[in-house]
Amino acid sequence: MKHRRIPKRRIAVAGAGVAALVAAGVTFQTANASEDAPAPELKTLSATAAGKLADTLGKDLGSAEAGTYYDAKAKALVVNVLDSDAAKAVEQTGAKARVVDHSLAELKSARTTLTEKATIPGTSWATDPTTNQVVVTADRTVKGADWSKLSKVVEGLGGKAELKQTKGEFKKFAAGGDAILSGGGRCSLGFNVVKDGAPAFITAGHCGEAGSSWEDADGNPLGTMEDSQFPDNDFAIVKYDDGAEAPSEVNLYDGSTQPIAQAAEATVGQAVQRSGSTTQVHDGEVTALDATVNYGNGDIVNGLIQTTVCAEPGDSGGSLFAGDSALGLTSGGSGDCSGGGETFFQPVPEALDVLGAEIG
Repeated sequence: MKHRRIPKRRIAVAGAGVAALVAAGVTFQTANASEDAPAPELKTLSATAAGKLADTLGKDLGSAEAGTYYDAKAKALVVNVLDSDAAKAVEQTGAKARVVDHSLAELKSARTTLTEKATIPGTSWATDPTTNQVVVTADRTVKGADWSKLSKVVEGLGGKAELKQTKGEFKKFAAGGDAILSGGGRCSLGFNVVKDGAPAFITAGHCGEAGSSWEDADGNPLGTMEDSQFPDNDFAIVKYDDGAEAPSEVNLYDGSTQPIAQAAEATVGQAVQRSGSTTQVHDGEVTALDATVNYGNGDIVNGLIQTTVCAEPGDSGGSLFAGDSALGLTSGGSGDCSGGGETFFQPVPEALDVLGAEIG
């Protein structure tokens, strides 16, 4: 599908589907057949292929699997397991096994405790498979009694959780920029989609409410927001007024674009890029999935991608991508593109599924 261009910027699109799964080459039934057999070779995988293999292993191993991540340097999938039998099964697929102390159920229980006892504005938490812990982050606004309360809850979780503090402040990146505007507010367009046969685009839900009208930086009407979900989720869809088409690409702000062929799930350890109207293109790495962030005023969002990519106000709703795969919509975070910080993104596949949209 070809889409129209909007003056002074280009807009981004994603497509459904993911890269083909790398064949395991051996069944779990035969994984423990001989303890004398030579150790299988570690397979070289792309981040996308590693993500697909991780999904398959998670289903096969069940509760014996305790998280996965991509080792970008070794180009390998690392799988956390709870016992040696599971480790042998993992190694037979060409992935690297690592025996850890905490199960996913234990880490999930720790997150539940945090939700019940430490939902404090300016905090976030996410499961980090590289440390086999729930990493709890407090921004600079968490002080005094709130810091003491948070510290006590984390301490009570023992080795299952780690507490750290960031110099920035968690906030929604909803102001500034020059891409899409509504009622004086500015955001970045995320990805062009098709819903019910008509062209539309998705962006961050905190950018506006259903029924709001949107225009480009030159004041040209774009469309009306049909659905907006925030908090808990952070995505929205705007239907183009004139039914015009828009390009399936991400603006790289150097005179070129990155074609987008598919929407995909992010993988911990994956190298990613973000394009937004305020700070343009920056890169970084996925550090956690299914993150919870407490922006304040009761604005709690769950299921986010956490990264090291910087962002600033006006970048909200912009594109997170890896090569030709669309991954997320910019939600918020701490810091800026001078000092860095943590940034959170709404996964694109979930947004498309809930909104009933698809990439054309």
